Amino acid sequence: MKLKFLAGLALAVGLTSTAAAQNVGVGTMSQGTMSYSSGSAIAKVIAEQANMQARVQPNSGESVLIPLVDMGELDFGIANILESAEAKHGERAFEGRPAKNLQIASVIFPLKTALFVRADSDIKSLADLKGKRVTYGFTAMGSINTVLDGLLATGGLGPDDIRQVLVPNVVRGADELIAGNADAFYFAVGAAKVTEVDASVGGLRMLPMGTSEAQLAAMRKIYPYGYSVNEAPRPGLPGFTEPTPVLAYDNLLLTSPNTSDEVVYKAMKALYENQPELANSFAPFRGFNVKQMYKPDMPLEFHSGSMRLFKEVGLVK
Repeated sequence: MKLKFLAGLALAVGLTSTAAAQNVGVGTMSQGTMSYSSGSAIAKVIAEQANMQARVQPNSGESVLIPLVDMGELDFGIANILESAEAKHGERAFEGRPAKNLQIASVIFPLKTALFVRADSDIKSLADLKGKRVTYGFTAMGSINTVLDGLLATGGLGPDDIRQVLVPNVVRGADELIAGNADAFYFAVGAAKVTEVDASVGGLRMLPMGTSEAQLAAMRKIYPYGYSVNEAPRPGLPGFTEPTPVLAYDNLLLTSPNTSDEVVYKAMKALYENQPELANSFAPFRGFNVKQMYKPDMPLEFHSGSMRLFKEVGLVK
């Protein structure tokens, strides 16, 4: 499939591929996000291992990206499970414009998220955010408010308990903390932007989510796709020095029937066979379990090219 959409900045990968190589577009969020880094790693492996030229196409948010995948303007796109489900069914940000063609190419690693404050702040827990300035709104990222509301619920808070600093996306939210306009910002754990903010403000503190049964139940009432994982500290991961519970949910590589079975099959085969290369390009792919590229009971169906691979390697009987 020829790459049909070339607006905006683009990162070309595999420029030395042969002229006959397939062109593949991978849609992501803007540079500095977990999505962009993930897409860059995926594009690199597809280019090097599947004889296809892969190009990363950054966008302002999944609300922009998903319709492009749905229409076939992008071959693949990265989005979280909630926003994908809402897009498929025409809910919330996608009301009146359902992404009827949207399919899953693969489940990738869990997306781990948290609220961050300055290390010298007196805010030590989610409950301490009551009355504080917290990034919110995320107009270009339709589902983030739901995820953040679920996270706040584990601290006994709701959106009316914070002073909302309205931003279009998470990158802008991080910039608001740097500028002194927010006390806390929401972002993916391990994203390059978090490291940038950490260096800019002299250190960050990551706030742990609540993990009691009552707290998790409160989260699931708002965000049923979320779950808690203990994130272990490691070099280059700012905000904490001991295992800390964070909110996780599945990140998906999306596609549509507009992308051919052969392209999807070859691309997913490259990912399945080259997890170490993905992890070398972007550390969160250490959590990419190829045995969980397929999961049952997902809110979207899987692409037939993916199912061909999953049956071939025994993930689907």
